Amino acid sequence: MYMKKTDLIEAISKQSKIARSESKVCVEVILEELTSAIASGKGVEVRGFGGFNKRHRKGRIGINPKTGEKTEIAEKFVPFFKPGKFLKERVNKGL
Repeated sequence: MYMKKTDLIEAISKQSKIARSESKVCVEVILEELTSAIASGKGVEVRGFGGFNKRHRKGRIGINPKTGEKTEIAEKFVPFFKPGKFLKERVNKGL
């Protein structure tokens, strides 16, 4: 099960004791700033959590698994996340 944006807004609202509407604005501003930084190529680093940036993927030939038909896939940029040390350790303790 995933944590949704509304769940995050609710958690921030409860923990910081601010109105849900203010919490929603905060989350939306953070997501917009992250998106803008990644899209522009600057990237974002949150110490201990991880880093976000964009990576270039070369064009290639793909195969449709249902039909076996070969298709050309254009080159593109994709978002990439590299987890930080603290996050990795925290995830591994959860096992």
